[in-house]
Amino acid sequence: MKQQRKNRVIVFLKSATIVFISAAVLAGGCSAPKGVTRRDRRAYARDARDKTLRELYEKKPEAREKIEKAAGYGVFSDWGVNVILVSAANGWGIVTDNKTGTETFMKMGQVGVGLGIGVKDFRAVFIFRSEEAMRKFVDSGWEFGGHADAAAVSGDKGGQASGAASFQDIEIYQFTKSGIALQATIAGTKYWPDKDLNP
Repeated sequence: MKQQRKNRVIVFLKSATIVFISAAVLAGGCSAPKGVTRRDRRAYARDARDKTLRELYEKKPEAREKIEKAAGYGVFSDWGVNVILVSAANGWGIVTDNKTGTETFMKMGQVGVGLGIGVKDFRAVFIFRSEEAMRKFVDSGWEFGGHADAAAVSGDKGGQASGAASFQDIEIYQFTKSGIALQATIAGTKYWPDKDLNP
């Protein structure tokens, strides 16, 4: 009986490893903007950014002024899988410095443990209220810890949440297939500059 249990544990661990590797490979396949050349990939990322911003302004017009007054903003596209116990996600985006107009192409990645089977596809807009927060995000390869999900906040205590989540000096709008989420899922996510796409 003990041997049977031991065998089941071994089989489970092997299966979990295969699932983990498969999830990481699947997510990794979408970890860069589409395009053959560097110029194509940069253009694709800019087009995705502009489309996301247009959608944000349609659904949350107040976001336009927030972005215009901010030190800068970032727009990210993320694709991930969640299979049984293991989830993995990869994505990319652009951080724009409002003062200088400088664009920094970024990558993002996430690996975690979660129940369920499914595929998620969402985009996120980061609004950097301070130059320090933006520079730290870009230069230091920002990483959000395991309990860093940003909760949505409302302008007044009795009002509805606006859809914007807040984390330190960063405000986040996250899109899902069902619309703008009231909580930004950023736990366990790391962001870093894309060496291939930056000058």
